[in-house]
Order: sequence, then structure tokens, then C-alpha cells
Amino acid sequence: MRNHNNGLKTALLFGSLAGLLLIIGGLIAAGTRNSAFIWIFGAISVGTIFYSYWNSDKIAIRSMQAVEVTEAQAPEYYAVVRELAQQAGKPMPRLYISPTMSPNAFATGRNPENAAVCVTQGILQILDRRELRGVLGHELMHVYNRDILTGSVAAAVASVITSVGQMLMFSGMGDRRNSNPLGMILIGLLAPLAAGLIQMAISRTREFDADEDGAKLTGDPLALASALRKLEAGVNAAPLPADQRLVNISQMMIANPFGSKLKRMFSTHPAMEDRIRRLEGMAGGPQY
Repeated sequence: MRNHNNGLKTALLFGSLAGLLLIIGGLIAAGTRNSAFIWIFGAISVGTIFYSYWNSDKIAIRSMQAVEVTEAQAPEYYAVVRELAQQAGKPMPRLYISPTMSPNAFATGRNPENAAVCVTQGILQILDRRELRGVLGHELMHVYNRDILTGSVAAAVASVITSVGQMLMFSGMGDRRNSNPLGMILIGLLAPLAAGLIQMAISRTREFDADEDGAKLTGDPLALASALRKLEAGVNAAPLPADQRLVNISQMMIANPFGSKLKRMFSTHPAMEDRIRRLEGMAGGPQY
């Protein structure tokens, strides 16, 4: 594993998200002439970060309705993860399966000692063992690169920002005679967008990092490239519904879970063809 400066990236993400909440509080305070909102939003940012730190795994797992599985229930899944974890010299994470048929996978948890890996029923049906090994290597490297806490906190804080923005846009706040309706609308529109842009900037680079490091862990970059091709076709055929809970955790998944029909202008995932091209380059070019 090489250093991807994730400590610096994490600090920038935390600072950006907390700062955005403080700016929202400051604008509301100016519009309502009530400085208490600055303290309220400061407390929200700190509280959200601490809550998501201790509950990051539960938030994502619950959103996907996933259940923990035993080795007897998923022997091949267990065998692959155990092999890769032992190879990396790291503890075995908890393993979950989500009942959805949309093929995807993600890792969550605050550190390698408290991590979980989740795959969907759909991904287990379309990937062979070699391709599944490539995907699980990618997810484990998210854990070992310490990406998971940052992604989980980003998802939690973005959820708060989105909720606050929607609340302000549709209901207003404080004394309407002293508030600025245009400012409230701008906050409602721009706060969720800013949160999404921050998530996108972090998660895109981390997907490339996890692809590269996961391929090194498995020693088989073409297996992951093959899996990514199948995943892109699979999520396009069976995309997840774009409800807010899933949108907030989508940047944690190996593939954009909403498919090409709902590709957003500011996607949290790099283009699949770019990821595949990089992996093929690691193996000396495409091989079919």
C-alpha cells in the first residue's frame, strides 16, 4: 500500500463540510438577525461527525437493508475475503449481503478493526469467483486506505445539509419580515449541490486509488476490469431507486447504483471506461 495523502484529504473534507454548515448558519443568522443560528449549525456539524464516526457502518448497512451472513451461509464469499485479509495482514471484516438484485458492493466502518463489507444478491449472481475476488480486493483497499470513515461522514453530513437546504427552501425560517426570501432559496438550492460536489471530489480519486491498490492486492487487474464491465451493464439493467437515503451512500459503492438513466452531471464515480483503461494498462493492455 502506498500513501495517497488520505489524512490530508480527510481533513479537507471534514473542514469543507463543517464550514459549509457554518456558512448556512451565518446566512440564516444575518437574514433573521439571530446569531444563535451560527451556534446551532456549528453544533449540528460537530454532532453529525461524531455520530457518523461511531455509527458509520450501521447507516450504510441499514440503507441497503443488508443482513450479516455466516461462513456457512456464504462459504465462497467468506473464503475470498479471508484469503485477501490474511494476505494483507489485516483483521477479517464482518460480511453482509443486501437482498437487492442491482449488482453492487461497498465497504463501511470507522477503521479496519471495525469494518464491514457488503455485496448485493445481484453481484453474486453475475460475477464469477475471479471477478468477485477483484471486487472484494477493491473494497478491502477502501478499508485499508482509511477511506471508509471519510466517505461515511461525508454521507451523513451531506444528508444533514440536504435536509436543511430543503427545509429552508420550502418553509423559510424565522421572522419572514426580516428574512431574505432570495437568500433562503439560494441556500436551499446550493447547500445540497455544494455537499455533493465535495463528496464527488473526494470519492472519484479514491475509486481510482482503490482500483489500483485492489488490483495489486489480488495480483489480477483484469479480473476487476472484467467485473466493472459487468457491473456497468448490471446497474443499467437494474438501477436502484434514487431516494435520498441511497443517494447519500451512493459514493461508497463500487459502481454508480443509479445507472445511465440517472447519471448525474456531477457523478460521484469516475467514468467506468476510464477505470477499466487504467486497470488494463496495469496488465499491459486489454486482454479479452
